[in-house]
Amino acid sequence: MERNFYWVNIADVPQWYITTPVPASGGAFAEPWMFGEGHPLPDPGPSKARIRNPGQKRALVFAGVERTPIGSGAVANVFRTQAPNDVQLFPITIEGEPEQYFIINATKTVDCIDEAKCRQVQHYAEDDPFPEYAGEYRWIHGLRIDPSKTGDAHVLRPRKFKTALIVSEEVKAALEQVGNLGVHFERVTGPQSAP
Repeated sequence: MERNFYWVNIADVPQWYITTPVPASGGAFAEPWMFGEGHPLPDPGPSKARIRNPGQKRALVFAGVERTPIGSGAVANVFRTQAPNDVQLFPITIEGEPEQYFIINATKTVDCIDEAKCRQVQHYAEDDPFPEYAGEYRWIHGLRIDPSKTGDAHVLRPRKFKTALIVSEEVKAALEQVGNLGVHFERVTGPQSAP
């Protein structure tokens, strides 16, 4: 039976805005986008973030322009239980919040994009201002992945399009049980739905 996967995206719901994580000791991480690169990281040590816009507190959000996934203890427990081999959970303090939150770092990058089934793809060109991205996807509308290439992964980032945080149906269902999410889930397997 084919497995279903979902792209976790920012939901259009009232929510707080959390800034890019930084070391608790001060300063900034040398690579603030590292939590979206899809590989294991050395423990960054104690981290913190500020609430830039209070909004409505949510259990799972993307922080800063780097879109770092940050979740509550209940959300972290979903990832710890459902995908222990696919993520790292790094504690982070959100200023003014007594509850412990966690940065969710997906550690697997999988070559699984089914370009022929995607609605529209845009590639970075070789003469693009960012030559290091040549050949990668600038954006994909109607993303589709080939679930037969995901192995036993429940959380992953697609090779050449690491912007997308992808979760299995089991992870999605468990996160929905937590509720109060600042994200929505777009199915990336099976036939395209009508636009």
